[in-house]
Formats: sequence, structure tokens, C-alpha cells
Amino acid sequence: MTQALENIKVIDIATLFAGPMAATMLADFGAEVIKIEHPKNGDPVRTHGSSKNGVGLWWKMLARNKKSVTLYLGSPEGQEIFKRMIADADVLIENFRPGTLEKWGLSYEELSKINPKLVLARVTGFGQIGPYATRPGFGTLAEAMSGFASITGTPDGPPTLPPFGLADGISALTTAFAIMTALNARTITGKGQVIDLAIIEPILTVLGPQVIAYDQLGEIQERRGNRSSNNAPRNTYETKDGKWVAISTSAQTIAERVMHLVGRPELVNEPWFASGAERAKHADELDEAVGSWIMLRTRAEVISEFEKAEAAVAPIYDITDIFKDEQFAALGTIKTVQDDELGPIKMQNILFRLSSTPGEITSAGPSLGKHTAEVLGKYGVSTSELTELKQKGIA
Repeated sequence: MTQALENIKVIDIATLFAGPMAATMLADFGAEVIKIEHPKNGDPVRTHGSSKNGVGLWWKMLARNKKSVTLYLGSPEGQEIFKRMIADADVLIENFRPGTLEKWGLSYEELSKINPKLVLARVTGFGQIGPYATRPGFGTLAEAMSGFASITGTPDGPPTLPPFGLADGISALTTAFAIMTALNARTITGKGQVIDLAIIEPILTVLGPQVIAYDQLGEIQERRGNRSSNNAPRNTYETKDGKWVAISTSAQTIAERVMHLVGRPELVNEPWFASGAERAKHADELDEAVGSWIMLRTRAEVISEFEKAEAAVAPIYDITDIFKDEQFAALGTIKTVQDDELGPIKMQNILFRLSSTPGEITSAGPSLGKHTAEVLGKYGVSTSELTELKQKGIA
């Protein structure tokens, strides 16, 4: 079966989340991804989060479809082997502090002499330039600095951070897009280039029109909990059986259907109801109307009635609900993968479906250094040399 990226070779020397996740997305669609890890402990994500029998579960998802090679790039021997690997690579993904590759003699200037077509993706907290460039950078800091935390939470509560790697995930998607953009540019120019991605930027972009609203109107968005400043009713509501649903009325017709459904059609005739922003100013009244109706019904009843009225509603799920949901099942969102350490394991499937060149998950994250001999052998490292490198802690 032909895969969309099967002619692309990626070397992933990044750690933790944003860079490695971008490489995973490419691997899902056929790119050959060689994950280079430190011989002693490997990527720290191996020990992040939950584990089973000493095997990190996050790693199993994040390193799927990759080959694990151990190689210490801080050593001259490791650097020499790495340069051989760069010669036929299309993409290199790294997330070291700016200056680290240069310190090792592996700057883009040097690497591009070996391979002028190389695309180098540099993923850091604050980018390669500017006064913060050398600071340690993590997604949490981006969630704070981007303005995300300041608008998240209840009006009378503190700024709130997400309980997962939101900024890293957004940056991973952006990095994958940036790499494909650079690869397409290479087909035009014949040359590779450097991608400078700062994790603080993509999350700022997806926060919406805050920049232009502040520039033109001096507006500063405030925390509103689950409410929106653009429309109402828009909130989470508890049902009779102690479960929760979320509704949205971004479209005017949907807002009108909701009010008819909950038995408050007179509100539709209010002058302020015709505008989403004006409805948002009457959120208390609208939430009371909707919430009191929902509280008298079970979640299943609420969803059924909303669907009949062609109004927008969704149950608020935890992971147990996702496993049972028929829509996720129809899409194949949860995939069972055979793993040589844990047996059959379930994880999120590929991000989207292509009709002619679909992606697939062929393997879960490998054990540390599983493919070292296989991969380095292709670059002239003999069995005896590999043994010596391992004794030195280089491979």
C-alpha cells in the first residue's frame, strides 16, 4: 500500500512533546522516522505519566511508527556517525537550547554542506532569537505567556492552565505543517532551509482575534468560565442523572431553536436576542432558562430532544464514554496496536483519513535502542564498532 510520505526520511533528535509529536504525525503517513536518543536514559517521555510493568504508556503512543537508535551526539564519534545519517535525510527535528547543535559542530551551515536539501526544524520555547531565546522553554510557559491562561477559568478564580500539553500539541501540528511547507518549497528551489518555531506563537494564533481587538479597540479579554463573549446560551449544564452536556448557539437559528425547545420562545422576540454579543450580556437569564429545563431531564433525554430540534449539543465525556461512543467507533478513532512489550494496546488513531494514500500505525513506541544495530549498520558501523561504541556509552 502506497503511503503519502513513504519517500521522506526524518531524523528526530527532539525530546518530550512538541518536536517528537510532529515527527509522529509524519511517521503515521509513511515517513521513515529515526528517533535518536541518549544511550543512558533515552527520551524523558519514556518515564512521563503512567506506566505498566515499567513501560511508559505515553511513550508507546508518542514514538509509534519510529525506529529507536541510541547515539550520544556530544561525542566526536557520535557526531561523525550522525553526519553520515544526515547525508540522505530529508528532515531533522531538534529542540535543544539555541547554540547546542553549533557547540557540537552540527550547525545547519555544517549540515547543509553535507546535504543542501536538508530541512531543519528547530522547536524551542521562545525561538532562536530575542532576549528569551536561551531560557528553558516548556508548553506550560507558552500557555501562560500567550494569554491562554489569563482568559481561562472563572471570573472570580485564578488564571488556569490546561491539564495536558496544549501548547505542545498545537506546536506539533504547526511544526508538521511547517515541515511539509518547507519540503514543498524544496521541490521549487532545490534547497532545504531552517524552520524556527517558538512554542509561544502557535497557541497565541489560535486564541482568536485578541491582537487585533486590542490594537483597534483596546479590548482585553477577561475570564468568563464556560461562557463566551460572542454568543449565549453557551455553557455546560448538569442533567437530572448527574451527568453534563455542553451547548453552543454560535448560529442565530440555533439559538432560536434552543429557546423554543426549552419553552421560552418569548425571549427570541427581545431586541437584544438578534445579536450573539448582545445575547452574551444576558447570559444569566438565558442560562437559567436552559439550565432549569436540562436539570429536569436525563442526559440521554436532553440529547434526544436537542437532536429532534436540530440544536447543537454534546455530552461531556470522560475517557470511558469515548471508548463506548458509536461515532468514535465509526471513525476508528481508537486503534488497537500489537506491541512486543505489552501485547495489544489501544491508542488514538491517525489524525485524518486519506482516500488514496491512508496512514496507519504499524508499531508502538520501541524499546530503547531497539533499532540501533539495524540503522547504524546501514551507515557503515560494523558489529565490532558498535560493541566498542556501546562500551564507551556512545551508542
